[in-house]
Amino acid sequence: MISIEGLTVEFGGTPLFNDITYVINKKDRIALVGKNGAGKTTMLKIIAGLQQPSSGTVNLPKDLTVGYLPQQMQLRDERTVIEEAEQAFSHLFELEARIDRMNAELLERTDYESESYQELIERVSSATEQLHMMGSANYRAEIEKTLMGLGFLRSDFDRPTSEFSGGWRMRIELAKLLLQQPDVLLLDEPTNHLDIESIQWLESFLSTRANAVMLVSHDRAFIDAVTTRTIEISLGRIYDYKVNYSRYVQLRAERLEQQKRAYENQQKQIQDTEAFIERFRYKATKSVQVQSRIKQLDKLERVEIDEVDNSRLNLKFPPAPRSGDYPLIFDNVGKRYGDHLVFDGVDFSIKRGDKVAFVGKNGEGKSTLVKCIMNEIPYTGTLKTGHLVKIGYFAQNQAQLLDGEVTVFDTIDRVAVGDIRTKIRDILGAFMFGGEASDKKVKVLSGGEKTRLAMIRLLLEPVNLLILDEPTNHLDMRTKDVLKQAIKDFDGTVIVVSHDREFLDGLVTKVYEFGGGRVREHLGGIYDFLQRKKMDTLQELERAKEPVKTVEGNAPSENRLSYEEQKERQRQLRRLERAVAESEKKVERLETEMKQLEERLATVEGASDAALYETHDRLKKELARTMDEWAALSMEWEEKNK
Repeated sequence: MISIEGLTVEFGGTPLFNDITYVINKKDRIALVGKNGAGKTTMLKIIAGLQQPSSGTVNLPKDLTVGYLPQQMQLRDERTVIEEAEQAFSHLFELEARIDRMNAELLERTDYESESYQELIERVSSATEQLHMMGSANYRAEIEKTLMGLGFLRSDFDRPTSEFSGGWRMRIELAKLLLQQPDVLLLDEPTNHLDIESIQWLESFLSTRANAVMLVSHDRAFIDAVTTRTIEISLGRIYDYKVNYSRYVQLRAERLEQQKRAYENQQKQIQDTEAFIERFRYKATKSVQVQSRIKQLDKLERVEIDEVDNSRLNLKFPPAPRSGDYPLIFDNVGKRYGDHLVFDGVDFSIKRGDKVAFVGKNGEGKSTLVKCIMNEIPYTGTLKTGHLVKIGYFAQNQAQLLDGEVTVFDTIDRVAVGDIRTKIRDILGAFMFGGEASDKKVKVLSGGEKTRLAMIRLLLEPVNLLILDEPTNHLDMRTKDVLKQAIKDFDGTVIVVSHDREFLDGLVTKVYEFGGGRVREHLGGIYDFLQRKKMDTLQELERAKEPVKTVEGNAPSENRLSYEEQKERQRQLRRLERAVAESEKKVERLETEMKQLEERLATVEGASDAALYETHDRLKKELARTMDEWAALSMEWEEKNK
């Protein structure tokens, strides 16, 4: 489908890719992996046609559609959320307008027997059929389903996009891209602005409904769930395996081990042969054997070991100065923005040495509570910081706050004080900014390199409470593993705001769930939490009777319903099911009537009947209204059935 041949990219004479060739096939699910700066984003841009290689070609069929989601983009704020999402169907609106213009022309003309009139009828019929094939009737339902899958509420649909953060606007762009259903989806870090629930929805969408997909992501669980092929970029070459990432890692290690054994065996054979030649080179009786061995060496196909990128991040947090037993104590903490409640009644303590996760949908208050801890915004209630607590804070947008016009070295030199200034080069080298890399301007760094640079600033002074807000965004998998181990080894207290399940697994022992204006405490790791949440959803009515601990105290779970409440809920569900079924029947009836009417319009007699066109227009509007009603009822049923 897409053929990449002899691709070479050079920057300042240094090769990024060297003579790379591969093919993207229909329905491929490809994970593009490699360390930060290896060229993953560059590869996507070249395939998308946004950047030209130094040499080589990217061959695409003429009618192939490609959708590209970059890590960062310039977003406009001229529409509401729903209006912006509808731009994905602009081709439908243009086709509808063209059909309306042709129908209007048919009504005005009277040359029913002319050849041009018959051609116009055929064009109307063909365009109408094309419109139905493109799914014009249910595009609104698809928009709502996609936006809600990505975390938007129905009440958000008519809000201006300017009211949303950059991360939420990126979700709108992702929704538009998915709704367009291109032949090839190129996604650069699509999960960076998504919460766990939205990531799981996106996993399902890409696995079941997308065409070909090539994605860059450092969320191992996400790419394992979505992809079936892995292409690694390493030192200018690619390694292509028809398996998901986890299996690829195993096969790659096995391959290197086999190469190593074959190389060692061959080296021993070469040494033995050379020793024989050297020993008997000048003996006339052995000249035939010596010449034979020399020819044997000349013909030998040498085993090579793939060059492995062993550059390694050396990350270790300084020892934590001892703090009080409880670094943070929350007492009835709340936050509102005008009439909007973010959370209320937050009431828990974090002990010294705890490693905890803040999780929940975006917009539910995770980063807001962190800002309260940092005293960046006002709040209600009491938030006490313990004795001798020193906080190290990595903000979600930390990498974007760097000055792009200064060098890597100067970025650190500006904040370093005392003896540490004499060790800046060593520190940068440990973070893979050694040599000429330290003289690069920040603006040319990849997203992951900027995140690493921002992380260095965090390490310049010892702290005993680390607060990391989405620290893994843009980090490659090896760097994430190193960061995870460094946090594990850190002897202070840690709060991690993250949607990355693999990163949190084995790292945290307590999870605080944000949602519905409350914060709930869950003991155990992230997968314990996710498993319980899934059980809550599937077995809502069979739940155990003991009270669920929340930060509000021992109040019963909001999902625990009385018998009468359960009965009422079941009545509502049955009513909605009937309404959905009736709405579906009405849609089927209207679609049948439309089809019959269009068959009549396709005839010579029908094409000249103005009343038929009026009926067609009325049915089309009624069908659109009914589809909207069906979508709304279906969404309501799904929400109540959770």
